[in-house]
Parts: sequence; C-alpha cells; structure tokens
Amino acid sequence: MLAIFKQRRRKRLRAKPFPPQWRAVLESSFPLYRKLPTADQEELQGHIQVFVAEKNFEGCGGLKITEEMKVIIAAQACLLLLHRETDYYPRLQSILVYPSTYVVKEANHSGHVVTERASDRLGESWPTGAVVLAWDSARGGARGVDDGQNVVLHEFAHQLDQEDGSADGVPILERRSRYAQWARVLGGEFETLCRETKCGGETVLDQYGAKNPAEFFAVATECFFEKPHKLRRKHPELYEELKEFYRQDPCQTF
Repeated sequence: MLAIFKQRRRKRLRAKPFPPQWRAVLESSFPLYRKLPTADQEELQGHIQVFVAEKNFEGCGGLKITEEMKVIIAAQACLLLLHRETDYYPRLQSILVYPSTYVVKEANHSGHVVTERASDRLGESWPTGAVVLAWDSARGGARGVDDGQNVVLHEFAHQLDQEDGSADGVPILERRSRYAQWARVLGGEFETLCRETKCGGETVLDQYGAKNPAEFFAVATECFFEKPHKLRRKHPELYEELKEFYRQDPCQTF
C-alpha cells in the first residue's frame, strides 16, 4: 500500500507544471540540459520535482540553501536516472551542502596508536542516507563541460553503487546475465588505469579512479557524461557498458 501511495504521489509531482524560474536556472547554469532532446528535458524536469520534494537539503558552514542550489544539484543527480526505472536513490535522505571545500578529520590506526589528520573534501557519499557536497564545486560542475570533473555525478554514482548495500563498483544491473560482462569490462579497465597511473602516463579517466573499483565506477560515470567522445574513442567497451547501464548515449546527445 505504501509503494502504491508513493508511486501516485510521484506521478502527481512529475505532472505538475515545471516552475519557470527553475527552467531559467537550468538554461543558464546547466549547459547539458540545453543539449538534451525535448522529451529528455521534460523527463528530467519531472525527476527534479520529485527529488526536490523528497530529499532534505541542509546548509552547512553557514550556507543558506536556495531554490537555485536545489535545482542545480537535483538536475545533475537526476541526469543519471533518465530512461531508467528508478526509486530516486532510495537510501538517500539528506544532501548536506558546504559553501566550498570542507575539512574532515580522519583517524589513522597503526597498531595501538591512533593519529588524526585533516583531509580536504569536495564531496562524499554515505551509504547511511546522506550525500555531502561543496557548493562551489557542484555549481562549477554543472557549468563546466568536457573536463571530466563533476562532483555531483561522482557522488550520485556512488549512491547507485551503494543501493545494494555494498560500495564495490557494481551497481544493481537490469539482468543477472549482465554481471559477468560488467566484471570483465570494468575490472579490466580498472586494472589498466591502475597500471597507467603507476607509470605516470596521461589518461582519459581521472587517475583517482585507480583508488578502488567503487571510485573507478564514479570516475567513469563523470567521464561518460563529460568527455563521452574521448571515452568512446579510447575505451569503447567501457563506453558501451555505461551506455547500456545508463540507457543514454552522450556521444549522440552532447
């Protein structure tokens, strides 16, 4: 009964007229939106309305959340949901937004000795219900294209990865038969990036993706939407896997 109620409520939200001021924000601050076909723009608008209504946005470090912030973040997060059956990041409850790069204290354990160090962050994805973002990076990622850097796409790719309860670079796939192919292609590409990173060579994929398979999937997602032509040229199998997963072909759209 709850699932039926949720579906009906979401259908009503998607059917509501999209606020003109929100459309103006997308057109001025999210260039990828302007490149989408009309049908995709309309689908994205519906997703944005559901996302903004269901998720809690919290300003941190003195930041006051505005409608513009919500729309810009929601648009990027919902770009990953186009053409797919979605439950709108079901584990996610809150988006915590800092004005800019924020500092997190990390504990390092060495035997019986525990030391702390400060770590600068642009974003984080927690499997316990939150995404943390630096607003200047989120806004810059929306405006920038072809640089492969987008903190919102990165962190929300982690959310997709974490939907099955494990951050391992393997999101929930449509068919069981897809997992072997996914492991072969993304596992092989991850190992290639690790080797290229150690050699110090230039790579299309951000070398942060060599940290672990979860980061590789998030980095590959950024690259897929922001540098699709370069990714398809250099890593055609990886591009095809992501195209099937996201049900989008950015080379045709962007």
